[in-house]
Amino acid sequence: MAAAAELEENQWCAKLRLGFRKSPGRTQLTERARQGPLAVQKALYPEGELCHIYLLHPPGGVAGGDHLDIRASVARDASALVTTPGATKFYRSADPWAYQHHALEVTDGSLEWLPQENIIFPGAKVALSTAIDLSANAIFIGWEIHCLGRPAVAECFDRGEAIFSFRLRRNGQPLLYERLRISNEKALHSAAGLRGNPVIGTLCATLEDSLPMESIRQEFLSRQPMQLGITQVDGLFIARYLGDSTEQARYLFTEIWKMLRPVVLNRPPCAPRIWNT
Repeated sequence: MAAAAELEENQWCAKLRLGFRKSPGRTQLTERARQGPLAVQKALYPEGELCHIYLLHPPGGVAGGDHLDIRASVARDASALVTTPGATKFYRSADPWAYQHHALEVTDGSLEWLPQENIIFPGAKVALSTAIDLSANAIFIGWEIHCLGRPAVAECFDRGEAIFSFRLRRNGQPLLYERLRISNEKALHSAAGLRGNPVIGTLCATLEDSLPMESIRQEFLSRQPMQLGITQVDGLFIARYLGDSTEQARYLFTEIWKMLRPVVLNRPPCAPRIWNT
């Protein structure tokens, strides 16, 4: 009992609620409620009225038993970009699972959801989920990048378990549902799994025009034919990365975002300054 009580005391249950609304001249972060070690820096406005927000997790890593719940809502005509200052690390666990859930809602506004990568250490047990709900005229660009193990130091995800789920809906109708479970080395190395590649990523954007997709295909698929896949269906642009480098995944997704942003948001690229530190 004492050991269980000590374990529970050392676990973090963190929640963060963000709400964005349009006010004269700019989008304001009008709702900010937090519990536990999740926070945001002050709103930044490097490109005028659009609100840039950096998510912070001061402990620097997520351990077994931790629960992180992040929810963001963007109201009509509001525009927000959300990112993180660095990678989120999920450490090995003797038994308890770590959970991270994102719930994003956009009501006729725009949201750019651009977190840096998740690094899943060998021996970790994690469940990561993202649910995005868009109204009829909402605009969304976002990505997720996951790294299983630490390939930079030749550390393979040879033990542990990871479950990834992603759901994107418009007006309650599904546009994209995905679920991936990695529970052993076979799933990591099989042809139907990750084919031995430790880094996976997905970028999604609401896009009705097919011209940018063709330009992106011509630009990137000739250079990265094995790591990158690009498609478009039901007004949704999807780029997928499968490879061995988070730096390469971030670079490719950033370059695609720069090409998509003028078309999707009618804005020139404006990379968050935190990405340069």
